[in-house]
Amino acid sequence: MAGLLSLGARAMFANQAALQTIGQNIANANTPGYSRQSVVLTTSPGQYTGAGFFGKGVDVQTVVRSHNDFLTKEAATAKSAATADATRAEQLSRMEKVFATGTDGLGYAASQFLNAMVDVTSRPSDPSARQVALGRANEMAVRFSNAGQQLSDLQSGVVSDLKANVTVVNQLAKQIASINDQISKTRGSGHTPNDLLDQREQLISQLGEHVAVTTLPADDDTVGVFIGGGQRLVLGNQASTLQVSPDAYDPQRAVLSLNEGGQNRPLDESVLTGGSMTALLAFQNHDLQDAKNMLGQLAAAIGTRVNDQNALGLDLSNPPGKGAPIFNIAAPRVMPAASNLRNADGSFTNGAQASIVDASQLQASSYKLTSSAAGSYELTRLSDGVVRSVNDGDTVDGFKLAFSPAAPAVGESFLIEPVGAAAVDMRRVLDNGSGIAAASPLTASTSVNNTGTVSVDSIYAVNANFDLTKAPMTVEFGDPDPANTANLQYTLTLADGSVLNGIWSSGQPIGNQPAAGIDLGFELRTNGVPRKGDKLALDPTTYTSTNNGNAKAFLNIQTDTFVGKRLQPGATITDAYASAMSDVGARVQSANYLSGVSTSVASDSEASRAGQAGVNLDEEASRLMQYQQGYQAAAKVLQTAQTLFDELMRIAAR
Repeated sequence: MAGLLSLGARAMFANQAALQTIGQNIANANTPGYSRQSVVLTTSPGQYTGAGFFGKGVDVQTVVRSHNDFLTKEAATAKSAATADATRAEQLSRMEKVFATGTDGLGYAASQFLNAMVDVTSRPSDPSARQVALGRANEMAVRFSNAGQQLSDLQSGVVSDLKANVTVVNQLAKQIASINDQISKTRGSGHTPNDLLDQREQLISQLGEHVAVTTLPADDDTVGVFIGGGQRLVLGNQASTLQVSPDAYDPQRAVLSLNEGGQNRPLDESVLTGGSMTALLAFQNHDLQDAKNMLGQLAAAIGTRVNDQNALGLDLSNPPGKGAPIFNIAAPRVMPAASNLRNADGSFTNGAQASIVDASQLQASSYKLTSSAAGSYELTRLSDGVVRSVNDGDTVDGFKLAFSPAAPAVGESFLIEPVGAAAVDMRRVLDNGSGIAAASPLTASTSVNNTGTVSVDSIYAVNANFDLTKAPMTVEFGDPDPANTANLQYTLTLADGSVLNGIWSSGQPIGNQPAAGIDLGFELRTNGVPRKGDKLALDPTTYTSTNNGNAKAFLNIQTDTFVGKRLQPGATITDAYASAMSDVGARVQSANYLSGVSTSVASDSEASRAGQAGVNLDEEASRLMQYQQGYQAAAKVLQTAQTLFDELMRIAAR
């Protein structure tokens, strides 16, 4: 009877273990990261007798979990990529709001300001027209400044998000190290700690949402976790810590560093391949910086162009003077690397300076100045990677370099942002409407003896070559041009008696024809057709309150292609802003598409993993019935053995 009782007891225990495991599966069917468990049953070795081997029942060997390393890693990797794409798409969507369209856009504000100059042109002495123009100027400056501040706020948000992510990553790393320690202590028991393994894989998956990781199993059943192409985050029961550090050049920006043994090792963004922190760094270093430069390029170009034009005219002060700046133009930012040589007081020993010399040549880019050898300097345009050799005093892309207080030493570097702060620092600095220089410094008039139909359309200064001491001047038209009889030759006589010769054609300005050797810094445009002997007199302006020559020049700014002339023909302020909006919109569209694709891939990968490791309630219900019947049958065996034993005892008692 003992053998039969043993068989029944073993069978009941085995079925009970299976039922308990099935209950565990059902209870955790919706637990994230849980892997389905199952009992491994084996037949006990038979006992030899003279009649053969008799079985001794069933043994519970262990409890295993359904798990596939490949599918688990694929799911974690896909999830990490999806999180990175979703984070970048979210940040870009926020940035897109800065580049508003329609009446809320910067292009519209610039157009409104320039359009306000129409009233100044019509009524140059009207204070209300001038005040409206200043109001429009202030509105444009405020919009640029607000847009720049919004980008700065996005930068602050990126740093804040990085710090929050780092806190979570460090906590996860400590938990993984702790579980590694617990798992290693179970080594030698012959069984796997399934729940601990599930917890560790779930923590690694959560870690991958913040930064892409690779894992490497060790002989003691622990798992090493590495980031950034091999940097140790968790090894055994030891966890390193991440921290957010200021950028080597710009303290407003952040970099990730790994703290090992009390030393911080910066992590290059290029080696981080997934997770929200990678996306935040990429957004900060590329998308956000490009947006600042595009916005700054527009602000510097329009602000400088307006200031330059105002400086070429005469205001309503008494006596009339050169127009003062209307807008503040931020100076280029030059940021030395934190590792550059320093003096005893902490100041930098060597330095570099930059100043704007031609705002129309400025590019929407940052630059890196490095010294690789004594007296040798390289300037890299970061937007396209173009490298050129430079020296002290060179002008590059519209800005001039100067090495002060001393030339950079070998190994030193500087980050130069010619337009990075131009938008956020833009503001109107002219408060008096009389300061708008609507009058041209020259006034043109036709001779009463002219026989042709020529008349003066406009005259205004166009560049710094203009010299009022060369006035008064006279223009006299002569014989037809032999090369084209529709055109007339003319002579331009200056105040000192010198004479310049040119060719007049319809629509061709007089006074600004560098190709013909005439570059006097002003443009005289005419209507009608002159005849031989007709004359025009160009005299210094006497009555500025009735002169609108320079105000007409302001109207031309709207169609002037003065933005980004260095690498392309240039664009108007409206077209340049539309191009910036298109650039940002294309990035948003691309990011949203990639986010959708990677999210779908991550969902499929997780479905594949869950299909093998997840709990199927229908299957568990079927197994529950199966082992329930087995348990009942085993109980019947015990009941039968008990009955036989009782009968045997009664027989023996007689």
